[in-house]
Amino acid sequence: MSNYHRDFGPREIRISPKALAAFVGGALLIFVLVVGGSQATAVVAPGHRGVRVTLGKVSPQFEHEGFLVKAPFITTIHQVSIRQQTEELRTECYSSDLQQVKATMRVLYRIPEASVVTLFRDYDGDSFPSLISPRVIEAVKEVASTQSAEMIVQNRETIKQQTLEATRRKIGESLGTGPLLIIEDLTLSDLALSPELNAAIEQKMTQREEAERAKFVQRQADIEAETAVIKARGEAEAIQIRGRALRESPAFIRLQIVEKWDGISPAMIGGRGEAANVMVPLTEPENRK
Repeated sequence: MSNYHRDFGPREIRISPKALAAFVGGALLIFVLVVGGSQATAVVAPGHRGVRVTLGKVSPQFEHEGFLVKAPFITTIHQVSIRQQTEELRTECYSSDLQQVKATMRVLYRIPEASVVTLFRDYDGDSFPSLISPRVIEAVKEVASTQSAEMIVQNRETIKQQTLEATRRKIGESLGTGPLLIIEDLTLSDLALSPELNAAIEQKMTQREEAERAKFVQRQADIEAETAVIKARGEAEAIQIRGRALRESPAFIRLQIVEKWDGISPAMIGGRGEAANVMVPLTEPENRK
């Protein structure tokens, strides 16, 4: 037998420094390409517009939604939403009778795409707290100061419409001639008064309803009285017309006799050929037997 022996143990793998350097260099190259590719491209989300800033300089043209290519590491794309947005706003104001009113509003607004670059370049931060909210609060306080607390609660739609118009006017005056911001709508979701004032207004409304009910009852009574007077006047005129007809037309008497005749022949009682003034039936009606 031969003394042949096979070694199945692990073998030592030796990598040359040159191969190791090539591997590391390739990995670094791939990493740089990946990072560079991510920095050289961008995606503008749906409902947004992109503002291109290169070394601190803002491009005058905005970027549409979708994929775009940019200079890596020196250009950034800032996305601005042009969708309609809704923000809730709470404030306190005073009525013309110096009553405190707490208002909760919802403001619906959007940024037109033509204003994306201007707002990003000339105004700092979010447009709602910096531009819209102060004007809405100022507008609702001005409108509330012209109405009593009771009228503010009763005329919510009028207060809302006047506040919306005043807000649009104030934003237009403060931002210039162009519509940099569009206020779509404004809703008053809640108007809260003090409990004492609410009770007083409710009592006043109840008294007003009772007064209106009393006026309605009085009008009904007046109408009934007028109807009775008209009816009586009509009956009196009818009697006068009837009497005049009797005096002017003896034939009218015969017409009345014919209309009231029950079908039984009367007996004529009278003398000297004159018309009878009493009519007596010759036979009794059958229903009297």
